[in-house]
Order: sequence, then C-alpha cells, then structure tokens
Amino acid sequence: MSARIQHATTSGTFNLDGGSWEVENNVWLVGDDTECIVIDAPHRVEPILELIGGRRLTAVLCTHAHDDHVTAARRLSEATGAPVRLHPADEVLWRQTHPDFDFVPLADGELIAVAGTSLQTRHTPGHSPGGVCFYGAELGAVFSGDTLFQGGPGATGRSFSNFATLLDTIRYQLFTLPPETVVHTGHGDSTSIGEELPHLDEWIARGH
Repeated sequence: MSARIQHATTSGTFNLDGGSWEVENNVWLVGDDTECIVIDAPHRVEPILELIGGRRLTAVLCTHAHDDHVTAARRLSEATGAPVRLHPADEVLWRQTHPDFDFVPLADGELIAVAGTSLQTRHTPGHSPGGVCFYGAELGAVFSGDTLFQGGPGATGRSFSNFATLLDTIRYQLFTLPPETVVHTGHGDSTSIGEELPHLDEWIARGH
C-alpha cells in the first residue's frame, strides 16, 4: 500500500451562536504521489493547496460543518474540481458559511477510495448532528474531527450539540475500533483509542 498520511495546520476563527474564538485546526491528507483526499478545509486554502502539490484531489471530506472546518472548502473545490463531501444532517451549519454552494452527501458506512486504500465513513453525531469520522483500517488510523480529542470528547455547549449523544457515539462508533488505532483529531495532538478508552466512565460521570 502506497497511501500515506500528511498533516498541516491553519489558524483562524470559529464562529457560532454569536461568539468568535481563535483556533488552530488540523488538516489531514491521505494519498500517494498521484492522488489524494483532504479531510477538513479550515480557514485558508493556500496551505492546503501547497500540501496537495501537483496531485489530483479526488474529494474534500468534511468531518462536520462548523465554519472553522469548512471555511476554505468552497475555494478548494473550485480550485481543484474535487467535490465537497458532508453528512446531510449538518446542512444547517454548512449553509451558515456557504449558503449558495452545494456539497455531495456522505452516508454512514460509505467507503471513500484513495491511493489503493479506503476510508470508512462513520456517522458520529453529538458535537454536531452530521459529524462523521473516517476510519482507515489499513492505515491503522481514524480521523475524528471534533468528536474525540486527546483527553476527552469534543465540546457540546453550543447549538446543535448533545453530550449524551456524543458519548454514545464515542462508545459505539470509536471505542469498538482496535485499541492501537491512532486518532488524528481536528485540533491538537493525535492520540489512540487505547489511550482514551479507560476514561469513558469519567466522562459519563462528568455529564451527570
């Protein structure tokens, strides 16, 4: 298998419910020397295009539609011809950033092929209604967006989020993966399923 994982970060703002926060986002790329996919397109398109280089971009995969993850998605799609893929349950959030630009819906369980490997789409609501994670079994990795971080679950204190739903998502969609699976997150450092699994009961207690 020639597919590999690459990474960049971009900085900007996250805006929701009338608030604005400075954030640094991860951009993940899976591909080989010929083709690739991008997971999340935050803030500025230029660093993402630089990461892609001369390769063919086959899809812009969005873990969810908070603006700090999709700000550059339209420009990236228009620059490369690659479709933007998003779970339709996040359309209300998508339209806040891109009211007149359409995405191609993602389905739970859908396989995204790239560079001789594939990523399985896992619907992971809680942080947002249409949140998804992308699991690459051959890569030994899952791209978790804002569903799971090093040290805990994603935030649920804003519109369209629910803490109990998020914990169920993590329990049944992520903690069923092999413990050695590397978790590449939407912000901050990567972790692993095995590192986070022992803390589930703590997170459940925190929500009561």
